[in-house]
Amino acid sequence: MNEQINSEPAALLKRYSIYLVALLMAVVGIVNSMPTYGVFPPLGPFPAIIIRPLILAASVFLVIASSPFSRSIAAKWPGRKWVGTLLDLTILAAAWGVLWIYYSEQISIEESGFSEFTLFHVAVSVIASAVFIILSWKVWGAPLSIAALVALFYFYTGEYWPWIFKTAPLDLVYSAEDLWFNLNDGILGNIMGILIFTVFPFILLGTMLERTGGGRSLIKLAVHVTKGFRGGPAHAAILASGLFGTMSGGAVTNVVATGVITIPMIKQRGFSPAFAGGVEATASSAGQIMPPIMGAAALVMSDLTGIPYLTIIVAALLPALAYYASLFTSVVFEARRLGVVIGEEELDRPELKVTSQDYINVIMIVVPIVIVITALIQGLSAAGAGMSAFFSIIPLSFLNPEVRKRPAMIIDAWSHAGLSFGRLLMAIAVVGTIVAVLGATGLPQDFAILINEVSGGDLFLTLFVTGVAALMLGMGMPTLPAYLTIVLILGPAMQGLGLTLLAAHLFVFYYGVASSITPPVAVAAYAAASIAEAPPIKTAMMAMRVGLVKFAIPFVFAYYPVLLIVPEAFSEGAAGFNIPDFASIIIRLMLFIYLISSAVIAFDQRQLPVLEIVLRLGLAIAIMITLPAVHWSAVGVAVIYIGWHQFAFARQRLSQSSRP
Repeated sequence: MNEQINSEPAALLKRYSIYLVALLMAVVGIVNSMPTYGVFPPLGPFPAIIIRPLILAASVFLVIASSPFSRSIAAKWPGRKWVGTLLDLTILAAAWGVLWIYYSEQISIEESGFSEFTLFHVAVSVIASAVFIILSWKVWGAPLSIAALVALFYFYTGEYWPWIFKTAPLDLVYSAEDLWFNLNDGILGNIMGILIFTVFPFILLGTMLERTGGGRSLIKLAVHVTKGFRGGPAHAAILASGLFGTMSGGAVTNVVATGVITIPMIKQRGFSPAFAGGVEATASSAGQIMPPIMGAAALVMSDLTGIPYLTIIVAALLPALAYYASLFTSVVFEARRLGVVIGEEELDRPELKVTSQDYINVIMIVVPIVIVITALIQGLSAAGAGMSAFFSIIPLSFLNPEVRKRPAMIIDAWSHAGLSFGRLLMAIAVVGTIVAVLGATGLPQDFAILINEVSGGDLFLTLFVTGVAALMLGMGMPTLPAYLTIVLILGPAMQGLGLTLLAAHLFVFYYGVASSITPPVAVAAYAAASIAEAPPIKTAMMAMRVGLVKFAIPFVFAYYPVLLIVPEAFSEGAAGFNIPDFASIIIRLMLFIYLISSAVIAFDQRQLPVLEIVLRLGLAIAIMITLPAVHWSAVGVAVIYIGWHQFAFARQRLSQSSRP
C-alpha cells in the first residue's frame, strides 16, 4: 500500500511531463510552419540544424516516457523493473547525446565550411542508428527495424556481396556523414524536415477534428444518411471512414474512432462479425487515399516529386472514388446474400440521435477542407494551407458547447497531436537510415536494372513485383514510412519502363495502404477484429476480399493514366487527356467494379456457382486489357451476361422475398 502511495506522485509527475513536452512540441511545430499573412512577421521556419534535433529529442522523451521498457520488463519479470529503468535512461541519454553532437558538428561546419570526420563520428552515427531502430521496434514492431538492420549490414559489408549488390569499398570515416551528419540524407535529412515542416500541421488539424467533436458528429450523420440503404451501418462505416480517414491519416486510428460505433451496428443488422470487421478495416485504411488531405502522405509525395500538392489530390480523386464505390457495391451484394432488410432500429440508440448541434459541428470539417483547397488554388504552400485550416478550426471548435464548457480540450488536442507525431518520428528516423544506405550504395538503380532483366522489360511483371514487394515491406508499418521505404527502392524500376513519376508514386502508395489489411500482419484488420470479436485472420481475409479492387486500381491507372486526369500523369510523347479515352475507361471501370464485387461475394440476384464466379473474374480482367478488340468484346459479353442474369433471376428473387 505504501509503495502504491509513494508511486502516485511519480506517476502524476510523469503524466504531466508527457503532456507538457508534447504540448510544447506542438506549439513549436505551429510556430515553425506558420505562414505570414502580412500582419505579423513570421517567427519560423527555424533553422534546420536547430528544429530537427530539438523535435527529435522531445520525441524520444515522449516515446520512452509513454512506453517505457521498465513497464514491459516489469510485466514479464516483476523483480527486474530496475533493468528496464536503466535501459530507458541509457537510451534517453544516448539519444540526447548524439543529437547534441549533431547540433555541435553542424554549427562547426557552418562556421568553418568543412568538418574532419573521425572514428568517433562513426561511433556516434552507429549509436544514433541503433537508438532509433530500437525505439521504432518498440513503438511500431519489428518489420521496419529489421529492414534498417539489413540495410546497415549491407552498408558496411556491401563490397563483399556478389552480383549487382557488390559496392565500392566503403570509406568508414565518411559513412558517418551518410548516416547522421547530413542535412540532405540520413536520419535528420530532408525527409525528417518534410515531416516537421509540412506534415505536422495536418496531424494537428486531424487531431483537432477528432478531439473537438467534428469526427463524432460526422459518424452520426453518416449513419443517418445511409439509414435507407439495405446495408445501412455498413454503408455508414464506409462513408464515415472515408471522410474521417482522409484527415486522421492512420488506419488503426480510423478503425478505433469509427469502428467502436459502426461495427456493433453492422453485426446487429445481420452481417457476420468477420464481415463487419473487414468492411470497417478496408474502409478505414482507404481513408488515406481519399483527397483532399490523404492522411498527409500526399504532402510528402509532393515534396519528394516536386509535383504540386493540388495536382496530386486531383489525380488521386477518381481512383479513390472508384475504390469506395466498390466497397458500397460489395455491401449491397452481401446484404442481398443474407436477405438483410432495411431497418432503422439501430438509430434508436441515444448516442446516435442526430441533433442540430451535429450539423453545426460538421462546419468544423467542411470549412477547414474548403480552406485547404482554396489556399492551394491561390498558390499557398501545402504547409501554409494546412496551418490556415488549423487556425480556422480553433474558433470554429467553440461552436461545440462541450468546448465552450472546457476550452482546455483544444490544448489537450495539441498535446495529443504532439505525442502522436513523436511516435511517428521514430519510424521516420529509421526510414532516414534506409534512405542514407540507398543513396550511398546506389542500390535502387541496380535494383531497377535487375527488375528490368527479370521482367524482360514487361511493365505488368514489374508492377506485379513492385506490388508484392510493397505489401511485404509495408506489413506492420505506418503507411507513410512504408510508402517512403518502398518508393525509394522500387520507384526507379517503374519509371524506367515508361511509368510517369506521379503514377509510380501513387502505385506504391496504394500498395503501402493495402498492406494494412494484408495477412499475416494486417494491423487494421486485427484492430477491427478485436472490436468485432471475430477471428483476426478471418477478418483480414474478408477485408482483402471486400477490398480486392484496391489491389487492381493501381494497375488500371498505370495502364490508363487518363484516369488520373492531370498532365503530369502522361509520359512524354503521349496523347494526353481526351474525352473519348476518359469515357471509355470510366464505363469499363464501372463494369469492372460490378463484376469483381459480385464475384468476391459470390452473389448477385442469386448465389453464384463457381463457373459464374470464374466467368465474372475473367471478364473483369479482359475488360481492362489495353487492346480495344479484346476489351470491347469483353464489355459486350459482360453486358449480355449481366442482362440475362438480371432478367432471369431478379424477378424470382423478389417473388421469394415477398413470400410470408
